[in-house]
Amino acid sequence: MSWETVIGLEVHVQLATNSKLFSGSGTAFGAEPNTQANLYDLALPGTLPVLNEKALEMAVRFGLAVNAEIGRQSVFDRKNYFYPDLPKGYQISQLDFPTVGKGELSITMEDGSEKIIGITRAHMEEDAGKSLHEDFQGMTGIDLNRAGTPLLEIVSEPDLRNAKEAVAYLKKLHSIIRYLGISDGNMAQGSMRCDANVSVRPAGTTELGTRTEIKNVNSFRFVEKAINHEVERQIELIEDGGRVVQETRLYDSDLDETRSMRSKEVANDYRYFPEPDLLPVVIDEAYIEKVRTTLPELPDPKRERFVKQYGLSEYDAGVLASSREMADYFETVAERCGDAKLSSNWVTGDLLGVLNKRDLEISESPVSSNQLGDLIRRIVDKTISGKIAKQVFEILLDEGGEVDAIIEDKGLKQVTDSGAIEQMVDEVIAANPDQVAQYRGGKEQVFGFFVGQVMKASRGKANPAQVNELLKQKLQA
Repeated sequence: MSWETVIGLEVHVQLATNSKLFSGSGTAFGAEPNTQANLYDLALPGTLPVLNEKALEMAVRFGLAVNAEIGRQSVFDRKNYFYPDLPKGYQISQLDFPTVGKGELSITMEDGSEKIIGITRAHMEEDAGKSLHEDFQGMTGIDLNRAGTPLLEIVSEPDLRNAKEAVAYLKKLHSIIRYLGISDGNMAQGSMRCDANVSVRPAGTTELGTRTEIKNVNSFRFVEKAINHEVERQIELIEDGGRVVQETRLYDSDLDETRSMRSKEVANDYRYFPEPDLLPVVIDEAYIEKVRTTLPELPDPKRERFVKQYGLSEYDAGVLASSREMADYFETVAERCGDAKLSSNWVTGDLLGVLNKRDLEISESPVSSNQLGDLIRRIVDKTISGKIAKQVFEILLDEGGEVDAIIEDKGLKQVTDSGAIEQMVDEVIAANPDQVAQYRGGKEQVFGFFVGQVMKASRGKANPAQVNELLKQKLQA
């Protein structure tokens, strides 16, 4: 039987506020346990929540970025469950009236096709604390630093049909939240976490199968592997005569498998009711328009501008616009050297190759945008050749420094004196009569041999265009 996969994602984004959603405690990552938890976070009697307006603004920014409905009146609810790292015994969240309603996100697949993924809602809620097991023999420690940290939970429609689409959607979300400045999206630190709802159904049918939820996957690669494994598990289970049980599962990256965690809760299990200590949040048009004016140029418009303004391919423009830092780096390089296409080639090729190999972000690049711009400018004005530029680039990577000083100190300036190049060409032709005869006899591939010999004689510094032109003139004379 042929099967179709149905996937919906719930993505928890930690909002980049300095304080928590309902208290003044800090949110910095890595603090000593329980040093960022005040009386409210500890749920001491008599303490009351106060909404962080910056978190509300960030939620609205996201909603506007994905063309979503903004809830003119949003209501906070209590989601009741008991766990050691939840001191109040409930989590303040949003159920029926979220801050952000229906929206959509366009994703680009590997073949260049685009697909629209619906966003059901994006609601605000506070995070729970963290249970620590590894440092306590036979006991569990509780760290409440994270308790109350503001989250935006972004829920997609079940529009995704395979793991690659899910990863494309996640990467697009990651790009947008970083462009907006509402989160650093650091998955390793938990700033962006993904729950994947996965089900399968016979191809051609419309009824949804029983879904399982894979909880808290923290990397793009693991999301893809977890979904693929779960799809295989469900299909094999059904084809063997079993049935899928609605449950929450964990992905074990070491064993590359999902395993059962607990039966899947439904809304009724949480006994939601409106939070009595918080009034409904009323948002008017003036507030929405004020927030709209703060939106930056987002990835899709930026990609389109790069194509039109710089004449780049859709693919290169997409790579460069994928992150705000990458786009800014590229534009600085292009402006500094005056050649956008060459800048694109260097950033998406040589630079990204090094960064990927060293597992670095563009913000951690050992070669600054000004340095790379200066390097490309020296290729454009023919001070150095492209080949010599690679040598300078390696020096910049390992030692740093100023481009012009490196070229001068290492004696790398390109030879453009036509007289000097002509002399080298004459010497190479005179030293290789057999190859000259072969070339003049119709064996044109020998031409590359002559180019190589001249470049070797010049130690790679002769202008390649001049070398080619002079060789053709001399050999065809």
